Order: sequence, then C-alpha cells, then structure tokens
Amino acid sequence: MSVEFKGFALTDPAAWNELSLYSYQPKTFLDEDVELAITHCGVCGSDVHSLTQGWGNTRLPLVVGHEIVGNVTRVGAKVTEFKVGDRVGIGAQIGSCMQCRRCQTGNENYCLKLIDTYVRVFPGHQFRGRRLTDVRQNDVYPDGVVTQGGYSTAIRAHERFVFKIPDAIESKDAASMFCAGLTVFSPLKANGAGPGKKVGVIGIGGLGHYAVLFAKALGAEVYAFTHSLSKLEDAKKMGADHVISTHDEDFYKPYQGELDLIISTIDVFRPDRPLKVYLSMLFVHGKFINVGLPDNDNPLPPMHAFDLQPNGAFIGGSHIGSKTEIMLTRSLARRVQCSTSHCLTRR
Repeated sequence: MSVEFKGFALTDPAAWNELSLYSYQPKTFLDEDVELAITHCGVCGSDVHSLTQGWGNTRLPLVVGHEIVGNVTRVGAKVTEFKVGDRVGIGAQIGSCMQCRRCQTGNENYCLKLIDTYVRVFPGHQFRGRRLTDVRQNDVYPDGVVTQGGYSTAIRAHERFVFKIPDAIESKDAASMFCAGLTVFSPLKANGAGPGKKVGVIGIGGLGHYAVLFAKALGAEVYAFTHSLSKLEDAKKMGADHVISTHDEDFYKPYQGELDLIISTIDVFRPDRPLKVYLSMLFVHGKFINVGLPDNDNPLPPMHAFDLQPNGAFIGGSHIGSKTEIMLTRSLARRVQCSTSHCLTRR
C-alpha cells in the first residue's frame, strides 16, 4: 500500500518564506528503521540558509527542519532500542554506511557516505557565477528517494539516528538539542572543556546559548562574546562568568593568551576584524573551533601563517555529533534547565 507524508515545502526560491503543503512518498521502510509522527520541529539557521539558497541551489520541492521530536508509530523487525509510543528525536543526520572506520569508531557523523536529514554537500557546483569546492543539495536515500525534513507529518530513519528523550525534558525544549545543542556539545567534549579550563563562546544565538549552558555544566569558566547588547544579561543568566561586548574595537585585548578553547558559533564575521584577533585570546596550544556555517559567498576572516605561531594555536571545525555524544547530552541536561522563556544552570 502506498504511503504519503505531508510537509510544508519550498516550491519557489523567490518566495523562500512562503511554504506550501506538499505530499510525498517516504523512503522504503526497512527492518532497522523507526517511523515517528512528528509533534515538534525547531527552527535552525541551516533551514534559513537552505531556503534562501545561501548554500547553493536546492532541488525543489524542499521540506526543511532537522530538530525533530515525535512519537514512534512503527518499528522494524530488527529494531532493539525503541517501541511504539516512545517519545524520540532526530537531528541533522539520518543515515551513514555503518561499515567504514569512522562509523565503526563512533564517528558516524563524519562518514563519507552520511545521509543528511534534508541536504548534503556535493562537490564542484556552480554558485552565483563561480565554481565552489562544495555546495548544498538535497540528499538521497539508498533507494533513490529524496530526503525531506521535519516540517512534516512523519519521518523514517535507521534506529542509530533516533534518540529517546528523557521524561524531564519537554518536547518543545528538546527539539533544538538535536542540532544546536549537539553541534556545540561535541567540540566542547572533544576538546576537554571542564574544570580548570577557560572556554570562550563567540555569538550567543541558537548555538551559542547552548555552548554557554553546556560549557558551564561541564565545569569550565565561561567567557561569552556578543555584539548584541540586549544579550548581555541573558548570557549571565545562562551561567557565563564573563560577558564581553564585541562593539568595543579592543574587546579582545584584556583576554589575550587566556582561553583554552574558543567555540565560534557566528556565521558572519566583520571584514575589518581578522582571525588573528580571536586567535590572540588563546593560551598556548589553545583551539579555535568553528561551527557557524555562513552562506557560500561569506568566507571566514583572512589570516596569515604567522598568526598561528605566537601561541601555537589550532584551528578546527566540528560537524553535528555522534550517537554517543547525544546520549551524553541527556545526562548533562539533567543539570541544565532550558525553556523558551529562560535558560538557567542548576546549582
């Protein structure tokens, strides 16, 4: 029997914020798959970049959304973790090869054959008149069905990419953890954020507020950098030990050589502020990890090789997170209370 899901889809790239109801066939249901009826879906910056074609032209119709919460309605014959009725979430990744070294070592979020929930990097496309290393296009399941996101009635995924939600966390608060929360928790954990460490967070938006909450919950001393004066008090309520306005041209000078780790969540850098400004705040062998993803025509600030040498700085990136890491965020969330009205670290 043919099954149809329905979602709100982009059909006209010139009207990116006017979505239309769209019916489509889901991927083939397999023995290790879980199907859920979607109840909530967060709004991620990735959704806006995709809808506005900022990451490249997408195949239409396109249903975005990858901060998904719902209730399990069907499980495959080989599913062991879930049962019908479970409240679960799905993030920005919905599949991988399961066989490669990366998948076998718990790094499935870096699998070269990963399946994104609704978009994927493809190399060598033209964008706005020039050739790019890679841009975003709709991803495809192994059966050839085009992936669609969570602004829809239902979704199917391999159980490895489905996560139970603790009873203590409301669905409306859990949704954004599956992309924004995981995206910053992964580099915090991987780079040793914890007691005795000083962590800087650049940008207090969707990702940044989670970075502050999680870094503080892990035991780090947290420095929050924001250009929005309205967010200064919010950052303090989230647990930041120091809140710095980047409106001051010399904002970085008091903190030069201080930070062990910087998580940069912003996707627009000031053109007159080179990367060395941020790198100068790192302690010896400190790390600058970028997780903000700008439009394709908005690159990172310029830098020179000499900018890395004064403190032996490292520059890196991070891509969402693994199943192991999302499970760790569940225990961390017991120490952090998040809601749409406030975010406070429990003492």
